[in-house]
Amino acid sequence: MEPFNYFNYFTEIEEHFWRKRGAHLLVSPLDWAIVETWQKAGIPLNAVLKGIDRAFESWSRSRRAAGGRQLKSLAYCVDAVLDAAAEAQEAAAGRGPEVPSKPPVSEPFSRTELKGYLERNAGRLRAAAEKNRATHAAIVARLDETARRLDEAVPRIDSPTALDLEDLERRLTILEEKLTASLRADADEESLLAIRREIDRSLAPYKRKMSADQLAQLERQYTQKRLFEIFHIPRLSLFYLT
Repeated sequence: MEPFNYFNYFTEIEEHFWRKRGAHLLVSPLDWAIVETWQKAGIPLNAVLKGIDRAFESWSRSRRAAGGRQLKSLAYCVDAVLDAAAEAQEAAAGRGPEVPSKPPVSEPFSRTELKGYLERNAGRLRAAAEKNRATHAAIVARLDETARRLDEAVPRIDSPTALDLEDLERRLTILEEKLTASLRADADEESLLAIRREIDRSLAPYKRKMSADQLAQLERQYTQKRLFEIFHIPRLSLFYLT
């Protein structure tokens, strides 16, 4: 995936899916988790869009489409997207090494936007810590530590040198991973069980189309998303800035 293209990754996929469906609907937690697995796997945006197109073509020939049913979830598109990604990889291998293109002169985000994003998230982390302080000491400790890390990152945005957004993104991803580990360890069993039931219900129509590895990835992403929502924790990655 080209550097920084994925910051608009979700929006492009979401809008393309809406256009294909002909309806502007709220994206489900499952759809969001699917897009995240594609993004983390480094699947190029054009391969995702091509796969979605193919999935809709396949759906239009199906009995369900003939019966008036609509394609409701990106889960139906998973196989087609992976096939398109594999084709793109094979085509790239056949072309040989590419000469790196000159990086863009302008930064993809203004420094004011970046500072505001980090500051807002630090504030939301502290608010989440206060809500959970009486019941989840380990999670609160991690939230307080993460907020401090974001505070420390804010002054670096004012550096006169070019921003290394890739390095910032890596740091934010590590902070998210540590938060996720703390949430999984300290969340009560009933909350985790409810999340598991949600994902099982959401994936039930598509399980036969997915491999065990695909299902495991989706379960991880879905669980992370829902735990962050339950504990009122913001996502930190620059992927969510837009």
